[in-house]
Amino acid sequence: MNYWLMKSEPEAYSIVDLQQQKETIWDGVRNYQARNFLRQMDEGDLAFFYHSSTNPPGIAGLMRVVKKDIADPTQFDAESKYYDPKSSSELPRWQTVVVEFVETFSNPISLSILKEKFSAEELMLVRQGNRLSVMPVPEAVALKILAMKTS
Repeated sequence: MNYWLMKSEPEAYSIVDLQQQKETIWDGVRNYQARNFLRQMDEGDLAFFYHSSTNPPGIAGLMRVVKKDIADPTQFDAESKYYDPKSSSELPRWQTVVVEFVETFSNPISLSILKEKFSAEELMLVRQGNRLSVMPVPEAVALKILAMKTS
């Protein structure tokens, strides 16, 4: 099993939304590196749900990948802000996954705490200038984060 961190602005889609809906397609990713990480995901992988652009930003909960290698439908929707006219159903440029709710952390883990506990080499999220919405989390770091949610 692999571990990931996936960001969303809580005003756009939050861990509470996921909890209510039980599962969702993680659509709208339009960065090639983040897309490539989505392509690497496997069913059963766990992902930290990170609330960005909020005060304070941080990990709000946990979700699981339940379907992989899905063509992001927003790339074909001319009304969507994520529409990509260069993409076709025969050769989609943007793939994604479906995730399901696992848990909400009773005490979210803020970015400032993550910066105190992990170096930029350990956790991509804390690297200066990192704006990726999807990124891998090494297993050793993921296990430490999971231990932090209960402390």
